[in-house]
Amino acid sequence: MAFNSELSIGGRKIGPGHPVYIIAEMSANHGQNLEQAKAIVIAAKEAGADAIKLQSYRADTLTMKCDLPHFFIDEGPWEGQYLYDLYEGAYMPWEFHKPLIELANKIGITIFSSPFDASAVDLLESFDSPAYKIASPELIDHELIRKVAKTGKPVIMSTGGATLNEIAEAVQVAEQAGVTELCVLKCTSTYPAPAESINLKTIPHLAQSFQCPVGLSDHTLGNDVPIASVGFGVHMIEKHFVLSKDHETADSFFSMTPSELKSLVHGVRQVEKAIGTVSYPIKPSPYRRCLYTSCDVAEGMKFDRNNVVNLRPGGGELAPKELPNVIGRTAAHFLPKGTQLSWKDIT
Repeated sequence: MAFNSELSIGGRKIGPGHPVYIIAEMSANHGQNLEQAKAIVIAAKEAGADAIKLQSYRADTLTMKCDLPHFFIDEGPWEGQYLYDLYEGAYMPWEFHKPLIELANKIGITIFSSPFDASAVDLLESFDSPAYKIASPELIDHELIRKVAKTGKPVIMSTGGATLNEIAEAVQVAEQAGVTELCVLKCTSTYPAPAESINLKTIPHLAQSFQCPVGLSDHTLGNDVPIASVGFGVHMIEKHFVLSKDHETADSFFSMTPSELKSLVHGVRQVEKAIGTVSYPIKPSPYRRCLYTSCDVAEGMKFDRNNVVNLRPGGGELAPKELPNVIGRTAAHFLPKGTQLSWKDIT
């Protein structure tokens, strides 16, 4: 693979040595209401996200209006609906793109989208999108990957239910199509996803396998898993974002709220600081023990366990491990009670 070790989206570098890039995914949480969508963009900025992400599709570019059994959802959170009806009620009207992009640019938050077909890529390119996300179900759509690659923009790929071979194929297609800035996201396509289904150990394996920045597209409830992912080397975290759980949309039930997003950003930044570098103390801690005289000790008196103790604070020359080497030897001069012993005190 010949990908850059980092990518840049909207002037923000992403990869080793840079802060984790945090994306708030609007998905269907706009509720097909432009003012609600605008409020989500503003809330994402206020909570500290680096980017807000959209999804660009229409129902008829994802599926067809057909009542045959295989178009019916018979299990999971969206059961009881036909695919077309689900997407028709969840898609973001295309006329929303321009005002949302203008708003994001005005308030200073990066905005980009997941296109689900060539026409969506064309739409997004008309606004000079700074990056593209290939949603996990589209990872097997090599034609879409090639279309996105032609833009020359950074590409993010979510792995979802793809096998390792399918991921490798998609990555190879991207590379052969000229993509040099790629980030691959570990993703579990369950809504919401239980923690035991996440397998964070896959993240460093993705990094090793594809030699590019990696991240997590997370569908768990809460912040525990995405914050923990920082310790596994993620460079990017994506979470679905909604203004309020009271807003009933196709995705609101597993999306995070503004307060949760703010908490996520804080937690990620704290963990980044805590990871630091390989480091050990250079100087002994003063809060440990050392050897003391427990009473006045006359010159020439032998040291024994009645007149030598190991107590806090530390800072003296003789650590507790030296006690057997002190017992039985004599005081070189008078030592008042509470003296921190050193070798010059002992003969």
